[in-house]
Amino acid sequence: MNNYHLSVLVHTQAEKYGEKVALRYRDYQTSQWIPITWNQLSDTTRKAANAFVKLGVNEEENIGVFAQNMPEWFYVDFGAFANRLVPIPFYATSSAAQAQYIINDAQIRYLFVGEQYQYNTAFGVFGFCQSLKQLIIFDRSVKKDPRDVTSIYFDEFIAMGADFSEQKVVDDRTSRASNDDLANILYTSGTTGEPKGVMLHHFNYDEAFRIHKIRLATMTDQDVSMNFLPLTHVFEKTWCYFCLYMGTEVCINLKPIDIQTTIKEIRPTLMCSVPRFWEKVYAGVQEKIAETKGIKKALMLDALRVGKIHNLDYLRVGKTPPPMIRMKYKFYERTVYSLLKKTIGIENGNFFPTAGAAVPDEICTFVHSVGINMMVGYGLTESTATVSCFPYTGFEIGSVGKIMPDVQVKIGENNEILLKGKTITKGYYKKPEATAEVFTEDGWFKTGDAGYIKGDTLYLTERIKDLFKTSNGKYISPQALETKIAIDRYIDQIAIIADERKFVSALIVPIYPNVESYAKANGIAYTDMNDLLQNPKIIELFKTRIGTLQQQFAPYEQIKRFTLLSEPFSMERGELTNTLKIKRAAIAKNYKEQIDKMYEE
Repeated sequence: MNNYHLSVLVHTQAEKYGEKVALRYRDYQTSQWIPITWNQLSDTTRKAANAFVKLGVNEEENIGVFAQNMPEWFYVDFGAFANRLVPIPFYATSSAAQAQYIINDAQIRYLFVGEQYQYNTAFGVFGFCQSLKQLIIFDRSVKKDPRDVTSIYFDEFIAMGADFSEQKVVDDRTSRASNDDLANILYTSGTTGEPKGVMLHHFNYDEAFRIHKIRLATMTDQDVSMNFLPLTHVFEKTWCYFCLYMGTEVCINLKPIDIQTTIKEIRPTLMCSVPRFWEKVYAGVQEKIAETKGIKKALMLDALRVGKIHNLDYLRVGKTPPPMIRMKYKFYERTVYSLLKKTIGIENGNFFPTAGAAVPDEICTFVHSVGINMMVGYGLTESTATVSCFPYTGFEIGSVGKIMPDVQVKIGENNEILLKGKTITKGYYKKPEATAEVFTEDGWFKTGDAGYIKGDTLYLTERIKDLFKTSNGKYISPQALETKIAIDRYIDQIAIIADERKFVSALIVPIYPNVESYAKANGIAYTDMNDLLQNPKIIELFKTRIGTLQQQFAPYEQIKRFTLLSEPFSMERGELTNTLKIKRAAIAKNYKEQIDKMYEE
């Protein structure tokens, strides 16, 4: 076993870094960021490891973590790894039914819960989970149910291991830890069917660290990473483990809605995000340009033009920009680009990994034009995240980057992307049939995504399972159209409807404040949002903007009719997964009336 195996990683790093900050979290009482040094992380992890032994947890047993992003995640994960346990993350927004399914499927005895919502949800299903023995609560302010006689708080759990009396047992278990051990089971959120538990072994993470270190040459132990996406997600989980492997400080954002505040408080050099984050930045800039007049507007537009020439037409392909472009770029770097980055909170940026959905070309071009190094990538839970990502130079807009070192990728039937390598899962937990379905006879993993390879660069075209077939026999890729339309500054969410229908239609959730601003500027009177969205002038606004955005699509692929919704899609109604992907079956059911109306003659 190497010194960077997850069972010993934090202790190895504590010996190297000592009092250097490993983690930081926000105290909401004082609005201060509290540092946790490597020594403190190591010490608390040892206490957690001892506490697991005191609880009577067995080697290779599954435990659960159901919480928002908190430092306690890391104590539990690394304390578990020291005992050869298997931590299973739950999304903080998981419903009672989802939590119950995972607890029963994985036979979890001990479940760590974060805040009141997670505690209430878990306690509510306690009686339906025969294996479940105890809840351990991270947040001391959580109020226990009067009937609850078994739950304990996390500080009580840590106190159980504070005397290190079980350290010999922990050390014995750690000595048996190997790369062949199961590390995590990550349940996919499931846009269709019941969740599947993706098994990731320690060798998957070990290989992911090795190949990322090769690709991400500028990342060092001086970087500061903002942990924004949920630690349940393979992208963020693998990234945070990798940050700790690299000695990089991780700042934990507890509440996703607070990111615009916390990012300015930390001003990180690194942050994983999804395209939606950058789409909102882009929409904000477009809004600013639209409302600006005269010389100021001309400067902003010229800054984007110069940035594109400088960064994409020249530097991206290893060429030196012309002197005049270099001079203008330096001016805009001190003014326009600098102000934009400071406004977001990323003026110290090194690079920003972005994945989880397709990144529209306009967004990618814009972000790179203003000097932000967004590293677009592609991966799955089953591939321990990254299959491909942008290199520092030579990347292609429209692609999902260069294939990672030693990850094998080929194109199979129906242009399906197939994978092999040490980062690929062995399969789904207790689901041999589902596992057999996703592997070819010669061992290639079938991603369900279609694409093509040009050189060593990977391009995605569509999600095979998501392809719609109209009643006219034409195939439509809804995601391609949704990605293109969603960049509009008036559109928040969109669901394309086309399967077995005569033509393409759409359900659209507008960005309500922007629509209200438009109504005010154009003297449109209304009583409520529903009334406003039915106004012919608003409908015409959306019709014009959608028409412009979808010009590149074939006529049969274009949206013919749409409905503006006065409420967003929601997880509570089952319309979104925990990773905010739309559930098409639920949307088709919940909005049947509105959809049918669009197809009336």
